[in-house]
Amino acid sequence: MINLHDIKQNPLIRVVLREVERISSSWMFVFVAIVAPAVAYTLIYALFSQGVVRNLPVAVCDCDQSALSRQVIRLIDATAAANVVYRCTSDAEAIKLMKRGKIDAFLSIPANTERDVIRGSAPHIGLFVNNTNIVKGGVLQSALGKTLATVSAGIKLQVYAKTGKTGTDPMGAVLPVRLSSHVLYNPFGNYSYFLAVGLLSLMVVVFTFLGSVYAVGIELKEGTGPEWLGSANNSILVALAGKFLPWFFLFLINVLAVNYIFVEFMGLPIKGNVWVLILVGTVMIWAYQGMSVVFLALTANLRLSLSLGSAYTLMALTFSGLTFPLLAMPPVAKVFAHIFPFTYWLKLVLSQSLRGEALVNTVGPIAVMLVFIALGIAMMPKLKRILLDEKYWGKV
Repeated sequence: MINLHDIKQNPLIRVVLREVERISSSWMFVFVAIVAPAVAYTLIYALFSQGVVRNLPVAVCDCDQSALSRQVIRLIDATAAANVVYRCTSDAEAIKLMKRGKIDAFLSIPANTERDVIRGSAPHIGLFVNNTNIVKGGVLQSALGKTLATVSAGIKLQVYAKTGKTGTDPMGAVLPVRLSSHVLYNPFGNYSYFLAVGLLSLMVVVFTFLGSVYAVGIELKEGTGPEWLGSANNSILVALAGKFLPWFFLFLINVLAVNYIFVEFMGLPIKGNVWVLILVGTVMIWAYQGMSVVFLALTANLRLSLSLGSAYTLMALTFSGLTFPLLAMPPVAKVFAHIFPFTYWLKLVLSQSLRGEALVNTVGPIAVMLVFIALGIAMMPKLKRILLDEKYWGKV
């Protein structure tokens, strides 16, 4: 028969129960583990829920006032990315609107455009895009460029039809070389699959790492390290295992919640194995819990560890290769990218969702994340000495 008293006397169980009591009695712990993640995930999802950029304000300067120019304007306004909000009388007026931030692009249709088309000459329609914001500029340049190319192709077909030539393919004459493009991953240009996945994953990392640093560092700040170690029979391994176990389940809920948002709310396709996603999320938690031990052992200061940890987690997105290709980075940046477990976790999330890579490709990144866990284990003896040394107590 199971004796509950004997179970509670187990060092690991004693530490776990002690940590559960500390979590439930501290508003800070509840905020870090539950409230802050829920707010962050909701906010990021709300920002990127639309998925694609739509209805960016553009202006049109129509100096031709012809049937052709009006057709071009209608097609521009019909694109999902653009919304014609201003009709200008000159390019100078449109430039002023752009400088004031009222529009992100404008189209300049010169006078006699339709007449020149009928005569067979090639008039130039000007497209001016504000590329200060690369995302908006790229979307508008692509969408409006394709629209104008479609108009141009239609005119060429009409001109070709009037020549009376038969026996040939009109499209073959207009477009002798056609590009057959196939977007393998994220074919819809959905920014939820790009930025939202990276930012939500980063938020999980931020709360996991900083929560782990605070959970251990508060023992140092309050000078309760000897009591904590005493409940674990002076075993730092048991002490950390018992402390991190309740936090692990809280952080695992965050991983599961983010994966649920990915699939159910954002529609992220899971082409790989969903159980692998959960597994790599588990390893990621262990990796950052290990790194929290490293930071505290090296600094012996809660405030400094939290400050350095904030930079450490937030810099991970920059060097992960999500927004700027890792292959194009300078050698120093490439090396720097490998000091973050986030780099490998994000790679595995994308490989098992959008790309559906073979399971064998997950072995390498998981093995690297295990190195971060090993670093934490290696720093445990030093952390134990710091916890027992009174000169470090009370430091924030």
